[in-house]
Amino acid sequence: MNALLDILMLVLLVTGAGFALLGSWALARLNDFFKRLHGPSKATTLGVGCVLLASMLGFMRWGQGSGHELLIAFFLFLTAPVSAHLLVKAALKRWPQAAPKPPG
Repeated sequence: MNALLDILMLVLLVTGAGFALLGSWALARLNDFFKRLHGPSKATTLGVGCVLLASMLGFMRWGQGSGHELLIAFFLFLTAPVSAHLLVKAALKRWPQAAPKPPG
């Protein structure tokens, strides 16, 4: 059972690191503000969520489980989309020509 839990934690950590790396790469490489904002707000949030889940499983395995990781994940998943939305609204207010054209 411990080996299976270790493998699950390893998969979560590697997946989380991969998503965080992908979000960081998108921030550095994409050419538009709106595209740059999409990478970190989605991929990095998922990456940090996987790392927090692995941490929660590890502490539960050692008998020291608490709700700290759940609170961190809750605030992360709550604040990341809101801050991205506010950044887009501020950018559209500053540069109204960047708004997409209406269909039709």
